[in-house]
Amino acid sequence: MDLRHLRCFVALAEELHFTRAAERLHIEQPPLSRAIKELEDDLGVVLFDRDRRGTRLTAAGTVFLQDARRLFSILDQARENALAVAAGMRGSLRIAVSDGAIDPRLSAFLARSRAEEPEIEIRMSEVPLAEQLRGLRSGDFSIGFAHTADVGDGIVAEPIWRDPLVIALPARHALLAYREVPLQELRGHPLVLCDPQVCEGYCRELARLLRSLEHKLNVVEEVSSLDMMLTLVGAGYGVGFMTATKIPVSQRPDVVIRPLAMDGAVITTYLLRSGSISLSASLERIICRLREGLDS
Repeated sequence: MDLRHLRCFVALAEELHFTRAAERLHIEQPPLSRAIKELEDDLGVVLFDRDRRGTRLTAAGTVFLQDARRLFSILDQARENALAVAAGMRGSLRIAVSDGAIDPRLSAFLARSRAEEPEIEIRMSEVPLAEQLRGLRSGDFSIGFAHTADVGDGIVAEPIWRDPLVIALPARHALLAYREVPLQELRGHPLVLCDPQVCEGYCRELARLLRSLEHKLNVVEEVSSLDMMLTLVGAGYGVGFMTATKIPVSQRPDVVIRPLAMDGAVITTYLLRSGSISLSASLERIICRLREGLDS
C-alpha cells in the first residue's frame, strides 16, 4: 500500500465514477482500475461494489475512507508544521469557530497566545458545526468553539463562557413596557432567528430555551449574521435574540436591547476537542490559558 493507491481510492470513493475520478487525478482509467485492484488485494477486502447501476462503497470501503481522510489530514498537518518550523516557528494550531461563537474574550485569548508564543502559528477557520466536528475527529482542527455540547461520541465539550441571552426589539414595540421581558410574553410575536444551517449549535440551545412557549413559534425570517438580524429588527420585522456580550457592537438607534426575565436564559460557549487525539504541549498550554481566563 502506498500514497498513490490511497489517493486513487479517495478520489474514486468521493466521485463514485471511474472516469471522473481518473480525470480528477489526471490519469487514464486503466491505471486507476489497477491501483484500486492492487489496494483491495493488499488489504484483502473489497472496497467497492461495481455493477450496471454504478460504483458504490462497501461497508469496509466506507470505514477505510474515514481513516484515509484522517491520514491525509495528518500529512497536511505535518507539512504545515514543517513549513512553520522552517520559517522559524515551532508548529501550528488550527482552531475552528462555529455558531457565531466570536466575542472580545476570544480576541483577547488569541492576542495573549500570539504574544506569549509567537513561534506557534495559530490559524482560525469559521465553519459550520458539522464541518468542525468532522475536522476535530480527523485531526484537521486542533480545537474548536461552539454553542452546544451535543457533539456526539469522540468529542470532549468543556464549558468556557456563559452569557445571558437578551432580546433585540424595534425602537417602538409593545414589549418595551417591560424592563425585563418575560419569555411567555414573546408568544405569538414574529421572530427573526439565526439560520440553523449557519448556527446549528446555537439554534439547538435557543430552541431548548424557547420550548416552554409550547405553541409553534412565529419565525418570519432566518438570517446568517448578527448585522442582518439587527437590520430586520430595526425595520420592524420582528424580535431577535443575541448574547449580552454582543451588546457593545450592536448599538443602533432603531433597536433596543432588553434582558429576559428568566433564570437560566444563558448561552454557553464550549471548547471542543477530540477525545482520541493526544494533546501536544503547545495545545495543553492553549487550553490552560483558556481555563485561566475562565477563572479570572
